[in-house]
Amino acid sequence: MIISKRKAKAFLIGLLVFLTVPSSIVNAASYTVTSGDSLYSIGKLFNTPRSTIMKDNSLSSEVIYPGQKLNVPSDTYTVKSEDTLYLIGKKYKLSLFSLRKANNQWGNMIYPGQKIILPGIVSGNNQVSPQNKAVIVYTASDVDLLARLITAEADGEPYNAKVGVGGVVVNRILDSRFPNSISAVIYQKSDGFYQFEPVENGWIHKPASADAKKAAYDALHGNDQSRGAVFYFDDSATNKWLWSKPITAKIGRMIFVY
Repeated sequence: MIISKRKAKAFLIGLLVFLTVPSSIVNAASYTVTSGDSLYSIGKLFNTPRSTIMKDNSLSSEVIYPGQKLNVPSDTYTVKSEDTLYLIGKKYKLSLFSLRKANNQWGNMIYPGQKIILPGIVSGNNQVSPQNKAVIVYTASDVDLLARLITAEADGEPYNAKVGVGGVVVNRILDSRFPNSISAVIYQKSDGFYQFEPVENGWIHKPASADAKKAAYDALHGNDQSRGAVFYFDDSATNKWLWSKPITAKIGRMIFVY
């Protein structure tokens, strides 16, 4: 086959560009900077040093701005017709918040063919956590506290509802809008009020049931029956603000929302 000089030149230029792409971004995705971002927070989201992000994007300083596109090392996933963000996160052992943050996807609507960034996952790096690995760091006292909350909130509800309550606490810890430990989440106050009623009424001090302890362990190891929720309430609640939020799961009388 005869190649013209013009085509040969274009081929060589394309080959040169390919060969000079930094190896760290061969599996790259384009992340759009949002307000409040820093290279440190983006690096933490994508499990990569900020110095690497600077190098891969030819940045001379750490100054970034909303709307800026940055190449980050990350695999992407092509959405199928039956997919939801929750199911994609579950498949790749990613928190729903990290998926939303990486893709600036705060609604639940996704469509077949859409490319979803998988933060922290790069082919061949084995960064997907084993199913039996804890989602967060915890102590024995953390498990007891979480189990006591589950007992107070979901005693008499199906086991999966108990796991869902634990899942909400875990999801809050993984969500930057909330504190980053079990005790800090459970004892958090907002506008002078505790986030969880059992802390207010003292039921948090009641001993945990055996089921609640098992549910706490399941939630801490990635079993999220709440399907990414960060709030829950029972179906007798009249709070319009809670009912206005997207419902992720209904288990027994428990309603879980994002």
